Amino acid sequence: MRRLRRCKIIATLGPASANPAMVSALFHAGADLFRINMSHASHDQMRNQVEMIRALQEECGRPIGILIDLQGPKLRIGTFKNRVVRLAKGDKFIFDSNPVPGDESRVCLPHHEILLALKAADTILIDDGKIRLHVTETNGKRAVATVDVAGEVSNRKGVSLPDTEIPVSSITEKDRADLEAGLEAGVDWVAVSFVQRPDDVAEVKKLTRGRALVMSKIEKPQAISRLDEVVEISDALMVARGDLGVEMPLEKVPGLQKRINRMARRFGKPVVVATQMLESMIKAPVPTRAEVSDIATAVFEGADAIMLSAESATGAYPVEAVTTMNKIAEEVERDSYYRSIINAQRAPPEATNADAIAIAVAARYFAETLDLKAIVAWTSSGATAFRIARERPEAPVLALTPNRETACRLALVWGVHAVVTKDAHDVDDMSKRACKFAGREGFAKAQERVIIVAGVPFGTPGATNMVRIAVLDADSK
Repeated sequence: MRRLRRCKIIATLGPASANPAMVSALFHAGADLFRINMSHASHDQMRNQVEMIRALQEECGRPIGILIDLQGPKLRIGTFKNRVVRLAKGDKFIFDSNPVPGDESRVCLPHHEILLALKAADTILIDDGKIRLHVTETNGKRAVATVDVAGEVSNRKGVSLPDTEIPVSSITEKDRADLEAGLEAGVDWVAVSFVQRPDDVAEVKKLTRGRALVMSKIEKPQAISRLDEVVEISDALMVARGDLGVEMPLEKVPGLQKRINRMARRFGKPVVVATQMLESMIKAPVPTRAEVSDIATAVFEGADAIMLSAESATGAYPVEAVTTMNKIAEEVERDSYYRSIINAQRAPPEATNADAIAIAVAARYFAETLDLKAIVAWTSSGATAFRIARERPEAPVLALTPNRETACRLALVWGVHAVVTKDAHDVDDMSKRACKFAGREGFAKAQERVIIVAGVPFGTPGATNMVRIAVLDADSK
């Protein structure tokens, strides 16, 4: 089941795909991880999906990653007497805390903390930005706004506040319950929605206590303004282009995608590009040419993973969508320009944990200079494989780990093929079994060489301190 590409694929499960036969079909079509969207899944549904994935994992003998996506705080207006009102450009419209159904002049905004945080000139977006207003006056109990973009507004439509830092946590009580249920079920990654500040990520990491890794979804201007801090504390990033494109001008999103990707790469954190990658395939068996180009751009940028949402969750062609994404990624990585573009994006090493990073850089250099067939990383926590993947080496990366949880987490990471095996007990055993797995998994043949990266003493997380070159013998298969 070795993939012929480095970029990973995430498929979201939903009504169109949450059964064992479809999960298996999506995996064999190319999905490396499965996303469970807790905005739409109950705890029982989530647990059933996790069980399906783990059963498939046992059947195939390959680690499969599971990501739960927390809903985050959903801000919505109240209701209207006549269910819907029409707002014209230039109209004055009031948001207040009065629960009485609204009319053409006002509506309840049942979030007291937002009314306190709003200030003059702040933008208010309703219904994914279809209606736009700006605040003209506020006193903490109500906000008067002027309509800039007109339209109809109906009951309980969502509200976005691109200019306002909301003084509430990005994790709600529902999220806490969903998170605990997911951790008990054994998920590998947790995505945090509507991150505004590094404290939002720290709060979730405190709750996970290392039982899963935490991915920050970058979809608010407040996160962009503190991007370096958010990236540093996160285990991975997601470029959530849907909400990002609502809260920021659409024309800025492509540049932000590149900026987030480069910064994540500099910090050695995986990055996922998501939202509307194959939107037309929700209803059609083939994509648009623009969608193909969009996916190709993300792969050329060196994104760790590309993600399908509604395409695989509710679409009519989920397997075809994964197959299409897989074909595009494979073709891009065969392109003659691919390697030069990936190399041009290589960032200088960060000063933190300098010894381990220097070894990862050296492993990539040796592999390229000596034409070694693979970089074999012995890793307990996965950190060694993360560091090597940061270098985007031309040689494939084979991660050997005694921890199944680590192998599943590495399903997200660019170019890493993880295998679960017992830890090495000495250097000779390390070398012999690294060669055995390199041969068995199809990375190298007899008399070909691989480079091995490990930490001594074995089984000590974060102790990457050794490099060795080994030659496969005839028994290495």
